[in-house]
Amino acid sequence: MGLFDTIIGAVSNPNQQASLGQLGSIINTVNQLSNATGTNPSTIQSVVGVVGNHVRSALQQKQASDGNEATQALVNQYAGTSSNPQAVSSLFPPQIQQQVAQIASQHTGLDAGTIMQLLPVIVPIVLNLLQSGANTQNPQTSGNSVLNSFLDANGDGDVNVADAIQLFSKYVGK
Repeated sequence: MGLFDTIIGAVSNPNQQASLGQLGSIINTVNQLSNATGTNPSTIQSVVGVVGNHVRSALQQKQASDGNEATQALVNQYAGTSSNPQAVSSLFPPQIQQQVAQIASQHTGLDAGTIMQLLPVIVPIVLNLLQSGANTQNPQTSGNSVLNSFLDANGDGDVNVADAIQLFSKYVGK
């Protein structure tokens, strides 16, 4: 549970942006998506996990081509809990959006069209989760432990957004 532990560490670190309120807001948004689609929360968490894996790949490419600060700036710009189609298009060209929806549909059984409609909310909440490790004084710096853990800077492969969200849900009691 490397990502979960890193985020919990950020919550307890006053120099990082993470807070229980932020995590609660993310969990509430996931639950709202569940209610809006008539799907159980674990299915939506799985969709978030699949989308999160594709967000990781896109951010790894961004980091490789433009560097850590540009990657952090993208996370800061599009992190949130409301719908933001620009967040999706900043990471995925239209054909990749379709592929992400198809893959998530195959893993969860949720309709790909429904997943396409959810992407503008799911991508910002994944980025919001990643923003939690940013420095409170200078959020543009590349010292974001959560983002680094998510991008698996140490190469151990221990990253799973769906598991982390499920644990946060239990942690914040939602």
